[in-house]
Amino acid sequence: MRLLCAGLCLALAACGGRSPGTIVVGGKNFTEQDVLAELVAQQIERRTTLSVDRRLHLGGTFVCHRAITTGGLDLYVEYTGTALTAILARPPLAEPDSVLAYTARVYREQWDLEWLVPLGFDNTFVLVMRPDDAERLDIRSISDLAGHAAGLTAGFGFEFEERPDGYRGLSERYSLEFRSIRTMELGLLYRALTDGQIDIAVGSATDGLIAALGLTVLDDDLAYFPPYEAAPVARRDMLEAHPEVREALEELGGLLDERAMRHLNYEVDGARRPVEMVVRAWLDSLLPSEPPR
Repeated sequence: MRLLCAGLCLALAACGGRSPGTIVVGGKNFTEQDVLAELVAQQIERRTTLSVDRRLHLGGTFVCHRAITTGGLDLYVEYTGTALTAILARPPLAEPDSVLAYTARVYREQWDLEWLVPLGFDNTFVLVMRPDDAERLDIRSISDLAGHAAGLTAGFGFEFEERPDGYRGLSERYSLEFRSIRTMELGLLYRALTDGQIDIAVGSATDGLIAALGLTVLDDDLAYFPPYEAAPVARRDMLEAHPEVREALEELGGLLDERAMRHLNYEVDGARRPVEMVVRAWLDSLLPSEPPR
């Protein structure tokens, strides 16, 4: 029902039209996506004369994909492994360039969407525990976890339970059978873990709260998860009408590594700073301001 409502809202917004010279940028419903959407929005505003309509925190992967394929969005940041497994329903691949090449080709052929230059980081899924529990049970990897899972409660986001690179495949690869599973909003996972409501959380490698809370990341020793390079995905008709958007976003290619992404996420989640201020400060530190083209 949540996804349906979000999709209906997007459809209504799209039907209402948009102002000429406006690029509609969206994002999924978690902090990192708020940061990335704001990042591409500010870069477009810095480097062009176009205005940006922000549609942040829309919903999950399928909501954003539906929005961009139906014209409700012009642009959002997606992850290659998510596109491969969740949208294209293909089995995971381990080689980043192969994943990007395949997804880019199918997106172009099927939906006339274009993958732009990756931003520079791979946001893979990670399993995290409280450090005292990991030490007490001598758990360092997901394989180590298998022998203790029957006595533990796991928590993860709504999509992870259903997606092809999610819990079902993970449990088969590692023979995991948890005592119980709780699904919840992604923003609540780490609070639930530190409060003792769950024992294992499935988060993202770039989550700023992992280091801030001193949590233990388990090694994916059987290499289950595919690469998840973050890159802007855009409608080709928009890029053809506004080639300056491509030029602006290509400046961001390779600039945002895992460490920088964790820092930006922490500034929002941990330090409670406004997203727009965090992004503006980071852009100002790396890219000189220029008059819009």
